[in-house]
Amino acid sequence: VQLQASGGGLVQAGGSLRLSCAASGRTVSSDVMAWFRQAPGKEREFVATIRSSANTYYAGSVKGRFTISRDNAKNTVYLQMNSLKPEDTAVYYCAAGRVMSTSPAGVEYWGKGTLVTVSS
Repeated sequence: VQLQASGGGLVQAGGSLRLSCAASGRTVSSDVMAWFRQAPGKEREFVATIRSSANTYYAGSVKGRFTISRDNAKNTVYLQMNSLKPEDTAVYYCAAGRVMSTSPAGVEYWGKGTLVTVSS
């Protein structure tokens, strides 16, 4: 599976961005999809996940502000980010796998990241 993330950029605090992650190679409709992020000098951390059933789970730091969704017909997962804060600045990575936890250690497939910068 190849994952291509896009949609990052520079936004002011309080603004919004929508990230996309397009999968290729095979359908990921049965996979668990997730977003992780890595800020400068910090370890990669879990952001959100969505199962094939469309059940979602969020990190506490983004719950209520971010929404993960998927379009199986397009083999794509999205991350709508609202009310962005400077501390959301990071490289955002999409991930896929048959199973998924909040730890990046067990991720089967990673996409290349997309940079999100939130200015104060």
